[in-house]
Order: sequence, then C-alpha cells, then structure tokens
Amino acid sequence: MRTRITELFDIQYPIIQGGMHHVGLAPLVAAVANAGGLGMITALTQPNPDALAKEIERCKSLTKRNFGVNLTFLPARTPPDYPGYIDVIIQSGIKVVETAGNNPEPWMERLQNANIKVIHKCTSVRHALKAQKIGCDAVSVDGFECAGHPGEDDVPNFILLPRAADELKIPFVASGGMADGRSLVAALALGADGINMGTRFLMTQEAPVHENVKQAILAASELDTRLVMRPLRNTERVLNNDSAKRLLAKEKALGEQLRFEDIIPEVAGVYPKVMQQGQMDAGVWSCGMVAGLINDVPTVQELMDRIMQQAHHLLQQRLAAMLVK
Repeated sequence: MRTRITELFDIQYPIIQGGMHHVGLAPLVAAVANAGGLGMITALTQPNPDALAKEIERCKSLTKRNFGVNLTFLPARTPPDYPGYIDVIIQSGIKVVETAGNNPEPWMERLQNANIKVIHKCTSVRHALKAQKIGCDAVSVDGFECAGHPGEDDVPNFILLPRAADELKIPFVASGGMADGRSLVAALALGADGINMGTRFLMTQEAPVHENVKQAILAASELDTRLVMRPLRNTERVLNNDSAKRLLAKEKALGEQLRFEDIIPEVAGVYPKVMQQGQMDAGVWSCGMVAGLINDVPTVQELMDRIMQQAHHLLQQRLAAMLVK
C-alpha cells in the first residue's frame, strides 16, 4: 500500500507503532519494522542518553529496516537531558522522530539539520496546524478515543480526522481507536494517510510487558477506561482499576483544590511496577477504548498481515461491490 506516509518514512505499510512508556523497547519495535510498519523506541523509558544509545543498537541487531524514536517533551521542573537524547538520536543515524507533549519547536532546527523526519502528536486541528507551521513533516492526530492524553477538547476521530484533512497540507496518521483493517480503511477514507496504534501493539506476543497486563486488556471492553486528571487539565485515559477509583474519589473530594501532589501515590513511578512486575493496581496506566476490539494476542507479523488482508478485502471487494455501474 502506498500513501504519503509510506513514502515519507520509507515503510511498506502505513502503520506506526506509537511511543509507549516501558513498552516501546527493541523487541517490539524491531518486530513492527520487520513486519512492514514503523516501530518507535520510547526514549524516556531509558534512564539516560547512554541507555537510549544501547537500546537503539539492540534494535539495529534485530532489524535492518527503518525505525524511529519517540521523544516526549514534559513540563517538568527538572526536565530530562533532552540535548543528550537528541545527540544520541542524531549520532545513531535515526531518521524518524515522533515528538509529543510540549511544542518541539526549540529542537526542530537540530533535527532538521540532521535530515530527521519529525511527526508530532496532536489532539486538535489547531495544534496540528502549529506543528505544520514550525516545520514538522507529518502529524499524528489523536482522537478522544486514544489511550494516554487525549487533550481537553473531547473530539472523536469521526470529526477530528476530516477536519484535519480539510486544514492540513502535510500528511497525517489517525491515532486512537485503531485496531484492524477496518480502522485503516476508515482512516484513509476520512483523509488520513495511515494509522498509529498503541494499545493494539501492546497486545502482541513481542510486547515486553507482564502477562497480567495483557490479560487485563483482554478482559476489558470499550466501557472499561476512565478519564483522570481532568481538573488539572492533564487528562489521561486509563484502564479502570482500584487506583483509578481512588484517584477519581480524590478529584471529587478536593474539586478545584486538587493539586498534582495529592495524586502522586496513583501516578508516580507506576509503569515499571505495572508493565514489568504485573502489579495491576500499583497506579493508573494508559489504555485506549480500543480494548473493546482486542480479543487475542497475536505476533506482530500475524497482526500486520491480518490488518492488510482485511484492508485489501474491504477496498477491493466489499466497498467496490457497493458501487453502481
């Protein structure tokens, strides 16, 4: 399949594995690349730039195909060593970076001078237009359904994607609720040039997470996510668990007086405990509404083959058969 995204990133299929904390590691990233998509190493999962360099080299030992690095810019009092991470990305010969969080403009010149393509995650058309203005090569448009941070506008993809198509000149991919060939064809029909999947790729055999995580998502439906941290305007979609219930109870009790410090037990240092140790109630952790469409844990290759076969069937047979000649 050829789209502006496959051509921009030199990949076989217009399918990107988005950055996921303590999930976007070499085994999963390489498997996505080998299956024809674009895998993303999550930089901030690595404790320092040297560790990121080693993870990139580990991924290179597992695939000869193109892969990228996700780098999220956080509004932290003590920010990570972003110059060091970017040095490693450039020195390692990475050609695609997925940015997220704060505006990546301060870092764009260095990335562009290294001939690195930048795709920025956006939850609104206005943010996507800003990304286009500062020189991003593509954007990932994240609808309200997505895992993690859906923004504060609450616009689902059936509205957000065609709005983005109406406004943007650069290519974009659809993120949030993407699971299969139906998702891909629908995204293309709405104007996107491909899809970005997080939770669906987490639910593969190569995803380096505890079996408890995969079983929890298998047991979940589209009704089993919750939005937390809304009063802080840092909304996150997470799987419903005891920690989410405690956090929401604090939000209700404290109202406008809620501060980030009040919810540290539910959000700080959570991901290693959940993803590696399988402590399902150690805190809140991201999961998309797409959980309702996930019923198995295939290999990445099986998943990609299934997506493309279904997409081709829809495009060439089911939809084509509806045309009146």
